[in-house]
Amino acid sequence: MALDRWIALILLGICLAYGYAAWFTMDAELAPFMRRNPIWPSTFPKVLSILGIIATTVILLGFEKSEPKEAEIDYRRLGDYHLGQALILLALMVAYALCLRPLGFLFSTSAFLILGAYVLGERKYLIMVLVSVIAAFVVWYLVQEVLGIYMRPLPGFIGG
Repeated sequence: MALDRWIALILLGICLAYGYAAWFTMDAELAPFMRRNPIWPSTFPKVLSILGIIATTVILLGFEKSEPKEAEIDYRRLGDYHLGQALILLALMVAYALCLRPLGFLFSTSAFLILGAYVLGERKYLIMVLVSVIAAFVVWYLVQEVLGIYMRPLPGFIGG
């Protein structure tokens, strides 16, 4: 059996366990007033489990297979790809996660987007900075004000 089918088989087991939990155990302790609602807390997990079971079954039965084609990434020629950019982006992601709390969301996210765009080859600095700052502010505003989830916008030493 091919690797994709083994992975699909493992994911099918996970989806079946997740579906069992969603269908039979999540709603057992539901409050009486919530039992009359059309959408329960288990509705989304139920839909996810059904979609996962369908997708993995399609892979297991081989319906998605088309004619065999050449591999898109040749592991023997890794030096020909932009491996340095990928590793720098991974390092930026780790640095972003570590700097998020002490430096605040707005600065960390803006810096990550600016540096990430620079690593990927963007050289229009004004546009890069404007888009990064606006995107970070919009995401912070939506999460903070619309969803009501507190995120420290500024570094702690500035008053965030």
